[in-house]
Amino acid sequence: MVVPLHHIIAISGLLFTIGVVGVLFRRSAIIVFMSVEIMLNAVNLAFVAFSRYHGSVDGQVFVFFIMTLAAAEVAVGLAIIIALYRNLRTADLSEIHELKH
Repeated sequence: MVVPLHHIIAISGLLFTIGVVGVLFRRSAIIVFMSVEIMLNAVNLAFVAFSRYHGSVDGQVFVFFIMTLAAAEVAVGLAIIIALYRNLRTADLSEIHELKH
């Protein structure tokens, strides 16, 4: 059984929308961080779907590079969030005023 391309793209679009809503409306740095990861995974899903549809591996190569970028983002992002929490004792983005100075 082969899943049609438009079903996979619809799921990818839904995941991306959930990620955008999480970034725009959540205040916790961890939730925003996870929402960005959901958006990256939605793009990965679309790349793999189009790659399979066209019969080439170009999309899968892009997914490999995006996963590498996401791993680096996780390392740097979590380090920043932990440093902010240690200094300010909060992970709420609306309460972090130190970055404005």
